[in-house]
Amino acid sequence: MSKSIKEMGWDELVPGAALFSFDQVIDYTLAETNPEDRTYAETNSKNLYVGDWRVMKPVWNTELCIDCQNCWIYCPDSAVISRNKEIQGIDYDHCKGCGICVEVCPTNPKSLMMFNETEKNELALTKWPVKKEKGEK
Repeated sequence: MSKSIKEMGWDELVPGAALFSFDQVIDYTLAETNPEDRTYAETNSKNLYVGDWRVMKPVWNTELCIDCQNCWIYCPDSAVISRNKEIQGIDYDHCKGCGICVEVCPTNPKSLMMFNETEKNELALTKWPVKKEKGEK
């Protein structure tokens, strides 16, 4: 008899296993559904708290954000909170710290950057790089 993921210990998962975020096929209606109303897969971090083992975390700079929604679309665990096509913040209880949101951010400088988990967001915001103009090094 196989165990559900909630019955398994972390050391019982098969290395390289694919953990899917949703039980259903993803389509465009997902963008119109709020995260709390979605049907998450049992293996999604929305159902399992993962924030306590994260080493790096994304910090969001609201002044640079253009609400392109790339971070929200590509986040594997819906840890980016968006309402009415506007980013509202990061759900740190379910963010794994993978950095995908930072990689897909198109702004210069990026409106999301990775910082050490223990760094306060307010302090991280003071360390943001200045925008470089074209040709500037």
